[in-house]
Amino acid sequence: MDVTNNKHIETQTEWEGRMGRKIFSYLRDEIYKDLRFMDVVLTGLNTVDRQGLVMFGTDGRNLYFGPEHTIELFRKNEQFLKRAYLHSILHCIYGHLWIGGDRDKRIYNISCDIAIEKVLDSINKPCTKRILTLQRKSLYEELNKKDIVSAGQIYEYIVEKRHEMSEMDFENLLIKLNKEFIVDDHHFWPEKKDKSISKRDEQTSKEWQSKARQILHNKSFGNNNDEEEINSLNINVEASNRHNYRDFLLKFTNKSEVLGINADEFDMGFYNYGFSLYKNMPLIEPLETKQDNRIKDFIIAVDTSYSTSGQLVKNFLEQTLEILKENGDFLKNSRVRILQCDDGIRDDIIVSENSNIDEIFREFNLKGGGNTDFRPVFSYVNELINSGTISEVDGLVYFTDGKGIYPKAVPQYKTAFVFLEGYEGDKEFKVPSWCYREVIYKSSLERYER
Repeated sequence: MDVTNNKHIETQTEWEGRMGRKIFSYLRDEIYKDLRFMDVVLTGLNTVDRQGLVMFGTDGRNLYFGPEHTIELFRKNEQFLKRAYLHSILHCIYGHLWIGGDRDKRIYNISCDIAIEKVLDSINKPCTKRILTLQRKSLYEELNKKDIVSAGQIYEYIVEKRHEMSEMDFENLLIKLNKEFIVDDHHFWPEKKDKSISKRDEQTSKEWQSKARQILHNKSFGNNNDEEEINSLNINVEASNRHNYRDFLLKFTNKSEVLGINADEFDMGFYNYGFSLYKNMPLIEPLETKQDNRIKDFIIAVDTSYSTSGQLVKNFLEQTLEILKENGDFLKNSRVRILQCDDGIRDDIIVSENSNIDEIFREFNLKGGGNTDFRPVFSYVNELINSGTISEVDGLVYFTDGKGIYPKAVPQYKTAFVFLEGYEGDKEFKVPSWCYREVIYKSSLERYER
């Protein structure tokens, strides 16, 4: 009796795909030996084989690779593959895939690659070692002198070069930078439609922000060598700024008693023990109130002078309100006023629990464009207090580039001036000692573009 053998015979393509995935498993293990604090991100991307690819590429969820090219490269230059793998992962950690905005793609792509390679070249581990070319050394020295770290800063640096050079010289510069720094394929990066990214891509971005914070958390429990390498990643510049800004906003909150169970103080052990002992009666009941951080009246003032960007202002407002909303029923019985001001009050928007925040930002337009004078905002808020329109202000946050006229009188409420990265202060416009001062990074705000 003939028995037909239905066992599948593996094709060459299938074998290459399987070998490619084995190579990535090996690369992860080798990198983990040197950079243990990165365990949370080394498995963050699913490997997907794509025939014909000669570079890695990622969309934040998958890492795409060409099996044939990967196997050949593994035989010839295993070290390059380790760095290329880390290169794609760091793009995700820094959020480069989602914060490009309307920037020139060619310049932005190479700026991101330079930022990543500069980080990898600063990590003194076997998995990242490579010979530094003269071009890399000279560029890194120039960037360090100007204190340039992030991809956004490198982008501005290259754009300045374009203004200083002829079109042909600038084109030659881009060609040289591409030959030196390009490692992966950015065609898989999410495309923005109508200046927004999909909800799925937005969720992926948030997941990588969470992974980045976990790396920073590992810093507290690692050895001194780990701490040094984590500092080299500059994640505190690229990724943790929003976390710090959230903590900063908590300075303006007050403890209030609200209805709700406090999970931190309620002991479920005693509660369940009562049921086991008395069958139908808990031994201890949870308290019906808890202490929560609340703000009653809060002012967000934005500088709408000619020197500020409308999109960054909008992103700042969205980020601030989103952080405030994270505190549960924050807007319940609370009001947030958004004031637009250059050298005078241009708009006053009240946000309450009944407000449609999405609609507010959909119709939001920057009003102003004159010189910067901070005093009208404080005069306006004082008028609101004196007239009884608002009883008391828990805090005022002023988003600005810093170059304006500050009030001489100390306000009755907590005040903070929030500046964009790169603000170095100005001899003529010193920040008063009575206010908080916070710096927020452009890359942090660019994540909120819709």
